[in-house]
Amino acid sequence: MDLAGNHKPLTEPEKRRRCIELLAQTSCDELKTAWDGLSEKPTVKPVRGPETGLVMVRGRIGGGGSPFNLGEATVTRATILLASGTAGHAQALGTDKEKARLSAIFDALWQEAETRVFVETALLSPTESRIATDDRQKAEETAATRVDFFTMVRGDD
Repeated sequence: MDLAGNHKPLTEPEKRRRCIELLAQTSCDELKTAWDGLSEKPTVKPVRGPETGLVMVRGRIGGGGSPFNLGEATVTRATILLASGTAGHAQALGTDKEKARLSAIFDALWQEAETRVFVETALLSPTESRIATDDRQKAEETAATRVDFFTMVRGDD
């Protein structure tokens, strides 16, 4: 968004980043539903995984200070190759290998012009809407518990 409040179009790398981010937040059920909705299932060759491992989660003191190791998180990743030669990659928190595999497939399908619209309408847009609704609901629930503190001044002594 520029200073006038206008949205500038996303670059291709920004669009891909959005796709991968949404795929990581999509549930396995949403992925399976979209997979079932595909009229032609692509031929998929696994390149790596799905495999589960650990990554170190780092934090910063006060949000911007010195970094420290917070702990480890379980992550599952997968890489696939479509028959067309397009590679798809995915990483997801947790141990759900099917979610990682399907996310990698949909990443590859998103990269292809023929199936990008399907992935956007059947999977990414509904996921984006669900996330926005969940965020709005959490904000409303949090706002309902907000307490405003104020100080009364009696006068100058």
